[in-house]
Amino acid sequence: MTQRILVIGAGIAGLATAVALQRRGHDVAIVEERSDTSSGAGISIWPNALAALDAIGLGDAVRDSGGRVTAGAMRWSNGTWLRHPSPERITKALGEPLVVVRRSVLARVLTDALSPGTVETGLAATSFDDTGAGVAVAMSHGSVREAAAVIGADGVGSAVARHLNGPLRHRYAGYTAWRAIARCAIDPDLAGETMGTGTEFGHVPLGADHTYWFGTERCSEGASAPGGELPHLRAKYSHWADPVPALLAATEETDVLRNDLYDREPAKVWSRGRIVLVGDAAHPMRPHLGQGGCQGLEDAAVLAHCIGRGDDLPAAFTRFAAARRPRVRRLMRESRVIGEVVNLRPAFAGAALVRASSVVPEAVLTRHLSTIAARSAFALPGGGSR
Repeated sequence: MTQRILVIGAGIAGLATAVALQRRGHDVAIVEERSDTSSGAGISIWPNALAALDAIGLGDAVRDSGGRVTAGAMRWSNGTWLRHPSPERITKALGEPLVVVRRSVLARVLTDALSPGTVETGLAATSFDDTGAGVAVAMSHGSVREAAAVIGADGVGSAVARHLNGPLRHRYAGYTAWRAIARCAIDPDLAGETMGTGTEFGHVPLGADHTYWFGTERCSEGASAPGGELPHLRAKYSHWADPVPALLAATEETDVLRNDLYDREPAKVWSRGRIVLVGDAAHPMRPHLGQGGCQGLEDAAVLAHCIGRGDDLPAAFTRFAAARRPRVRRLMRESRVIGEVVNLRPAFAGAALVRASSVVPEAVLTRHLSTIAARSAFALPGGGSR
């Protein structure tokens, strides 16, 4: 039976969830508080998320939209190798290459798959009343929307998560991140990360002639570089091995994004009645495994699958939360630990731990990575078809 479902938030998780549900015949609308949703640099779509996109029907569209990473190397800032895996390590271990795509392009692929008029921007949800037969949502411009169910996909500061859980602790993680897309290519063998004392710099190909990069550094909350972010980064990484200085030289100042990183405790309550959370609203994740957006895509496929098993939406939401919570909890914990190691104080202690990781056998790391990001790591509950 077709039911009207209202998604709060037009980020990756919200858009993907709406696509998955529309393709199952549901009447879905999205409201988004932001008027401009085009921000962002790049995003890594690991094979587990590509499998989820295949379940939704958009896997090939995303594969065709970005660059591919097949190995994933790690070096120290002076150019010495910490890990120099075989060229096809990711493909062999995870089932296919990692795809790196512009966030704006991924959003466009998802939006283009929606029915016209699905997304309404500049409109916030302010309160929710689950009547048992449906949900009445009060909107910022004074109207009330009625829906059979509400899906909260409104990110770390989720109003829907606060409705279900009350206040959620939100704290600065202690470090900031820069991201941008450089207008140059890199050697595919160097795709991965370059590590330093108290900092890291990631770099992956984004098509034939662009590279997505990110850097992190421990610093005070709300800080900014007095002379500009890009000059600060060029000075900070000037003595590092290429491709880091070359990437920064090929980056425009206006393309650099700086964001302090925050931790928010996971929502204890993911669903109640006709309201459910997906993506960062349920399980915000530090970026060190590259799984934040990927887990939102998994959420979308699994939630649509659970709803597709019957018309009892509260029961479907409960099944979804039970299926997803164990996997996501483990990834959140591991992402936090990696961030704490890289940014450990004193910085030399973190650097020593990073260097020591190079002695872990490649086969051990690869097996562990496969449990996180292989195509086989994504599964629909109950063994349903994808």
